[in-house]
Amino acid sequence: MSNQDSTNNSQRNVTRLLAVVITMVLAVAVLAGIIAINKKNDRVKTSNTSEESTLEENLESKRATKYKEEPVEPNYGEFMPDTVSSGNAPVSGYADIEIEGYGTVTIALCHDIAPETVDNFEELVKSGFYDGLTFHRIMDGFMMQGGDPNGNGTGGSGKTIKGEFSANGVENKLSHVRGVVSMARSASYDSASSQFFIVQGDSTFLDGNYAAFGFVVNGMDIVDEICMDAEPIDDNGTIKDEDQPVITSITLK
Repeated sequence: MSNQDSTNNSQRNVTRLLAVVITMVLAVAVLAGIIAINKKNDRVKTSNTSEESTLEENLESKRATKYKEEPVEPNYGEFMPDTVSSGNAPVSGYADIEIEGYGTVTIALCHDIAPETVDNFEELVKSGFYDGLTFHRIMDGFMMQGGDPNGNGTGGSGKTIKGEFSANGVENKLSHVRGVVSMARSASYDSASSQFFIVQGDSTFLDGNYAAFGFVVNGMDIVDEICMDAEPIDDNGTIKDEDQPVITSITLK
């Protein structure tokens, strides 16, 4: 072999070696880049998860604080709290709603405001109709509805009453604010039967179209707890049968 051939072979060997070294360096750099990107993504995911968790905790804290800070007795429209406490509100009686696992919600009944509605409610209570029924529809920030023997919003006592509200020609001054108790109904004004609801958050848009007949005087904290515990399966507040809070009993006082 000539000196020229030897020189050429040496140059080719060096070139090959350099190519191998460069390839290895590039491979290491790419691998390092991939590892760095994955670590960054992991940090972002961890940060996002932490932020979401903190946000959820803050929201829950704010909701709980909001409900705790609000007074048990709401503003009853024309029946202000000082009037209620002085005994001058049109209260005809009281009823204790015992709810399994939660406690007792006491409501005041206003016969002068909605006489047929109160009479109907008291008759059902005396007969034990409500005992063992449930609250089948719950919407946190709005209301909780119960008193349906079918447990799905379709049932009643078999008797319907006149809707005592202004759209049906009856004056009713009790506004649907926090704590007020009112009758549920279908599209027909005179379709109310046994289903009633407790307003959790001011819902004055219901005024004039639903028969308010009382208000909570003790136990709004229980109403709040039930509403916050509820896990509705749709936007209408439907609660699964097995998760519906049970009305142990309702008794008149």
